[in-house]
Amino acid sequence: MALEMKVPSPGESITEVEIATWLVQDGDYVEKDQAIAEVDSDKATLELPAEASGIITLKAEEGDAVAVGEVVCLIDTDAAKPDGGAPAVAEAPKEEAKPAPVAAPAAVKTDTYATGTASPAAKKVLAEKGIEPSQVSGTGKDGRITKADAVNAVPSMGTPTTGGSRGTERKKMSMLRRKVAERLVSVKNETAMLTTFNEVNMQPIFDLRKEYKEAFKAKHGVGLGFMSFFTLACVRALKMYPAVNAMIDGKEMVMHDFQDISIAVSGPKGLMVPVIRNAENLSFRGVESEVKRLALRARDGQITVDEMTGGTFTITNGGVFGSMLSTPIINPPQSAILGMHNIVERPMAVNGQVVIQPIMYVALSYDHRIIDGKESVGFLVAIKEALENPIELLMDGNITKALEM
Repeated sequence: MALEMKVPSPGESITEVEIATWLVQDGDYVEKDQAIAEVDSDKATLELPAEASGIITLKAEEGDAVAVGEVVCLIDTDAAKPDGGAPAVAEAPKEEAKPAPVAAPAAVKTDTYATGTASPAAKKVLAEKGIEPSQVSGTGKDGRITKADAVNAVPSMGTPTTGGSRGTERKKMSMLRRKVAERLVSVKNETAMLTTFNEVNMQPIFDLRKEYKEAFKAKHGVGLGFMSFFTLACVRALKMYPAVNAMIDGKEMVMHDFQDISIAVSGPKGLMVPVIRNAENLSFRGVESEVKRLALRARDGQITVDEMTGGTFTITNGGVFGSMLSTPIINPPQSAILGMHNIVERPMAVNGQVVIQPIMYVALSYDHRIIDGKESVGFLVAIKEALENPIELLMDGNITKALEM
């Protein structure tokens, strides 16, 4: 019996996917639940498992866009599983030896003016201009390049004069990448996006991590990274400035009494933004555990659409790639995004003296239609205050309890 495998729905509002990669070949024997293809939706890349065991017949090509519910392959469930041995190859009948054919002498091509080459005078002019004769269309008899043609020839921009490679390649963008591109352009066109900046002295967090990170990892199995401090600082600031945690829906402003923090991570298929749900209820250990879990799932291509839907605020960290400063683009339909950057030792005035401190520049891009300048600056100042005084503002003065030591 031939089982028709149809494209399942990856999530609400998704009506079409793209076959990114077939993991099997036409005619292969597949086992039930074996991953047979990777499919791209406009939100994520997902694996397509076989619904039964049998011989597979592919009905779609890589790169094809297929509707949800459309048949993409057939599985012959009556086919017997191969025993694993290599198929026998019938021995070809022996033929009597025949004398090798004598190759005909190769035709010698002789270039003349009549075959489209350039005259000596034209060649000289073209050489002075750095133009190859093959790039010029001759007007002389039978396409001959005349001196006048050479004089009138104009070198195109980027004409190679060193003999280097000039190869190009066209590669189709994945559905996920195309959707990301569309969303980014729409954000720039449809929002009143502005960015405000500040700097954070990371020394207090450095001191805390230096003293407690080993014990924290030994007890909880995850590292005490920067993301937990930034996430909890954002939760505190979002409670202080609820408009930053809101979004526009038509003519209404939707307010949230929870903080679902989206974390931008780089996956094998491009940018992924999984969500830490109800971050306001998580401890340092809870945030670090969730960040690690989501990052691993994104890296391994296992992240689901549901895990990337519904965030109220986004944090992106360009500092892991060496970025000093940037203006991050809002993740719609959210109204703001916090950009982290690299940490660099810089001279700073502390208590009237110049000292070297680890400084990070932070950026908040926001939709000015819903967030005023006072709120955006106040929000970023609240982030700065919490990161520079984490014991009092993020740990309630009790480090041991906050880190559950």
